[in-house]
Amino acid sequence: MRIAVIGAGLMGRAAIFDLARIDDVEKVGIYDIDTELAAQIGATYGNGREVCGGLDAGDEDAVAAILADYDAAVSCVTYKFNPGLTRAAIKAKCHLVDLGGNNDTVLSQLEMNDEAEKAGVIIVPDCGLAPGMVAVLVADGVARFDKVSSVNIRVGGLPQSPRPPLNYQMLFSAEGLINEYWEPCVILEGGIKKTVNPMTAVELLEFDGLGKFEAFYTSGGTSTLPDTYKDQIDFLDYKTIRYPGHCALFKPMLEIGMASRKKVRVNSVEVEPRSVFKEVLNRNLSFGEPDMSLVRLIFEGEKDGTNRTIVYEIVDRQDNKTGLTSMMRMTAFPAAIIAWMAADGQITARGCKPQEVIVNPAAFIQQLKKRQINLTIKE
Repeated sequence: MRIAVIGAGLMGRAAIFDLARIDDVEKVGIYDIDTELAAQIGATYGNGREVCGGLDAGDEDAVAAILADYDAAVSCVTYKFNPGLTRAAIKAKCHLVDLGGNNDTVLSQLEMNDEAEKAGVIIVPDCGLAPGMVAVLVADGVARFDKVSSVNIRVGGLPQSPRPPLNYQMLFSAEGLINEYWEPCVILEGGIKKTVNPMTAVELLEFDGLGKFEAFYTSGGTSTLPDTYKDQIDFLDYKTIRYPGHCALFKPMLEIGMASRKKVRVNSVEVEPRSVFKEVLNRNLSFGEPDMSLVRLIFEGEKDGTNRTIVYEIVDRQDNKTGLTSMMRMTAFPAAIIAWMAADGQITARGCKPQEVIVNPAAFIQQLKKRQINLTIKE
């Protein structure tokens, strides 16, 4: 089978690495607006199966022409391109998964369900870590109950050795981070969708052997879960895990306007605060030190008339042998797995649909295990 990766950034590299090492993937396309970068990443991660080229992800006709030669594709570019890439994939009759990260963008893609069905393809948005992998884990956990009363999702990508004052390092795009910290958050309460403010409801939690952390509401992590499980689950929420004190330090910077896209005049030059803030974050929080990813899902409900609690946990650390950070693995590998499952015929649904509805959790979790992403289930 042939699978393309659009975008040769950090997550694209991990997707390429993974796909190029699956036995039945004979060709991995690597496309980026920077042709030289695509070639360089292909030579480094492509395992001899790479085909590289330049591509503007915003040029739908050009994307469609390229995807016509592939069975599936993974979008590893920023979420603003995903609606156009969805249209291009439908035109090319090529399955598509993306890393998502924005609720409004995902909704616009789901509205193309009928067109994707007619084209005979499956489009699966929001297939990273969170949003992403956690949605499939939720589907797996929910299936273990007769009735689920609550699902709490807690996820964080963190440096293994935090540096003050923020105790954080850039592990993915600054635009994505600001979006998570600034946009509204969707939860289920009383079985009904509700919006809450980001960077609120701070709670403390602990992981064995790692110490104490905090978690707070951030945007995007629940993705399509509130729509899928409304009226079925009473309470469902998502919070991001950070080292204690991070929220109290970071939130005021956003509140004074650093996330704003409204330009301000500085020395006779119009500048966007958000653009400046992104550059400052990238310049001052890019340490390149080993990272780790923490995942905890807590399910409460009933099984055979008995109250039950099940806890899913993953603690993943940077792979020093491959040079892939934990965030790269945990974000890109799930997307690569679902693209491969689609190309391999393991996903039979067609249209534009959420992963928790169309992905077989047991098969997905087995693929995670093959990649040393190990899930622990405590009952």
